[in-house]
Amino acid sequence: VNGLQARTFGVWTLLSSVIRCLCAIDIRNRTLYHITLFTFFLALAHFLSEVFIYHTAALTIGVMAPLMVASFSIMGMLIGLQYLEVEALSQKKKKN
Repeated sequence: VNGLQARTFGVWTLLSSVIRCLCAIDIRNRTLYHITLFTFFLALAHFLSEVFIYHTAALTIGVMAPLMVASFSIMGMLIGLQYLEVEALSQKKKKN
């Protein structure tokens, strides 16, 4: 890893953490919720590709931890997405 790659990965990590914090603050914002969910899919795809496609990372605890965080976060957010959909439908019914 050279300096440029390390800084790029650092900026990516900072950007994704800012997006995730904003989603935690305004969890009912559907666009932000979808963007946050997409960041977890990107992280999962990135780490899986490094292990299984490019073989640049070994399946150690340092790689398994982000894989587990991304996987559990995706599952949790997909479950939460159902609640957002139900809430949006109930608000539409109240307006009518």
